[in-house]
Amino acid sequence: VPLVESGGGSVQAGGSLRLSCEHSVYRDRNYCLGWFRLTPGKEREGVAAIDNDDQSTYANSVTGRFTISQDNSKNILYLQMNGLKPEDTGVYYCAAAVPFYGAYCYHYEPDFTSWGQGTQVTVSS
Repeated sequence: VPLVESGGGSVQAGGSLRLSCEHSVYRDRNYCLGWFRLTPGKEREGVAAIDNDDQSTYANSVTGRFTISQDNSKNILYLQMNGLKPEDTGVYYCAAAVPFYGAYCYHYEPDFTSWGQGTQVTVSS
């Protein structure tokens, strides 16, 4: 599944960004879409995930600040990031698990088989 991220950039702490991910996943099959990030000095980590029923999950570090959503009419996945912190700096990846047979759509990397190229987010203090 081709995935193309956009919307990264540089902001000051406290600012906002909205990431977009264009995809070709249709709602007629079970799927799980997610956002992951690779931050300096850490392994890639899950940020948020959403399924075809709009059920979403978040990492503790972003709960209350980030919102994952999808526009099925445009086949776009979003990540609205508010209250950004310097530790949010990194490369953000969109990922897809299609078809998804798991019981629970979660930002668990082994479940995802398709990945975008990533978009850089830089938050300065």
